[in-house]
Amino acid sequence: MSQIEVKGKAYELNEEGFLAHPEDWSDEVAVVLARAEEGIEQLTGEHWAVITYIRQYFLENKLAPMVRRVCQSTGFPLKRIYELFPSGPAKGACKVAGLPKPDGCV
Repeated sequence: MSQIEVKGKAYELNEEGFLAHPEDWSDEVAVVLARAEEGIEQLTGEHWAVITYIRQYFLENKLAPMVRRVCQSTGFPLKRIYELFPSGPAKGACKVAGLPKPDGCV
């Protein structure tokens, strides 16, 4: 397992760069994950809209939302989600939002 460091604290990542312990997630962790794991230098308001929605859905339902629901809830077309998170909504956005790797995500 690899790890990232945020404000002097180490956070474990699984072999694919997802947080090993989703409960450790914070906004600061998201910024570091975005940069280190997804190559996103700065999270914009659009990024945060997606991250916040995915995170809230996960906390309420214990699973990641379907991509269609992310698009409907944020108002962003799928193309825009991929522009924001080049590795995709399931892998990239969920990773930055601190979720475990979604089922069916390859």
